[in-house]
Amino acid sequence: MTQEGHASGGNGNPPPARVSLADRYCDLVDRVNSWVGRFWALAIFGVTLAVLYEVVSRGAFGRGTLWSNETTIYLSAVAYLIGGGYALAHRRHVRIDLIYERLSPRARASLDLFTFIFFLVYAGALIWVGATMGWTSFQQGEGTGTPWNPPIWPVKLAIPVAALLLLLQGIANLLRDTGVARPESRAT
Repeated sequence: MTQEGHASGGNGNPPPARVSLADRYCDLVDRVNSWVGRFWALAIFGVTLAVLYEVVSRGAFGRGTLWSNETTIYLSAVAYLIGGGYALAHRRHVRIDLIYERLSPRARASLDLFTFIFFLVYAGALIWVGATMGWTSFQQGEGTGTPWNPPIWPVKLAIPVAALLLLLQGIANLLRDTGVARPESRAT
């Protein structure tokens, strides 16, 4: 076999391109956010079931539940929070495309770098404050104060988790937008 045949795998095709560390990072973060987003999207089925149970229980039997309203709020809140990383991974976030799309690729990359500073401060604050609130709530055994009184720390701890996923995805998107990683995502 010739040197050429060995480099191409012997079948005449070029060797597969090496995947950079940045590409691996971006793909991993995309996959994590996609999986977590899809998982928590299923919580909406739980919300629907809780609301249906409450409607039937109250309407047909005249007996409302203690847990339905808070369950609905908890699951909806976590799904909403976690959905941020998913939306960013699939480029479903809000951007003023009317202006952004008219910029040159170099100007877009510069704008992305500039706005990333604000994004970093925002995500960092959510992580710090959310973790502090969540940990304090956990240590105190904080409840909602309602007759059901479930612990509220799981929802509060979802804030820094969601912010971390959002930050990791923001970094991945920035790597792609600035050309450090390949622009397309392999996560679906």
